[in-house]
Amino acid sequence: MIGRLQGILLSKQPPEILLDVNGVGYEVQLPMTSFYALPAVGQQATVFTHFVVREDAQLLYGFIDVNERALFRELIKANGVGPKLGLTILSGMSAAQFMQCVRFEDVSGLVKLPGVGKKTAERLVVELKDRLAKLELTAGAVDDSGIVLSPIEGDARVPLNDAKEEAVSALVALGYKPAQASKAVNGIYQENMTSEALIRESLRSMI
Repeated sequence: MIGRLQGILLSKQPPEILLDVNGVGYEVQLPMTSFYALPAVGQQATVFTHFVVREDAQLLYGFIDVNERALFRELIKANGVGPKLGLTILSGMSAAQFMQCVRFEDVSGLVKLPGVGKKTAERLVVELKDRLAKLELTAGAVDDSGIVLSPIEGDARVPLNDAKEEAVSALVALGYKPAQASKAVNGIYQENMTSEALIRESLRSMI
């Protein structure tokens, strides 16, 4: 089991990064809430990981802190929730926001996430309410909407003319339909916005 990686951040292609650990490059997929908190390309980064082995692939999912990883692990135990949907859920809202939705049985808030229908949302509330009550999440750097902020806000290392395309691609990878992703990105785009800022604001607009 690979539980933690520390190395040099070689590339950031939301929602995936390439991390150089002693000469070995690890491809790791992160929820966008963790992605925003990554340092700049070329700097050292630490991610807590969850390793998934399938017949056709071996996948690493990464998280900025152990609390978010713990929530991800509880999520994928729920009936009908796989790692991809778990990643999508934690990209659309912070761990604290998700736990609040479950605690207050806010099904309407959960169904706004791609891939989460009413039955899935109701099942998440029923299956996770007691389990999540036992999790203790430490306070992170969040803004007034509960979205984790990056300590290097705006440094996406992506040419500005590619920012919209990368933002749309990231949203599609997270489960949003191409037309929906394009509409969201175009709706909030302003000149000089980075891809990470576009993704964050687009996710906010759809929740």
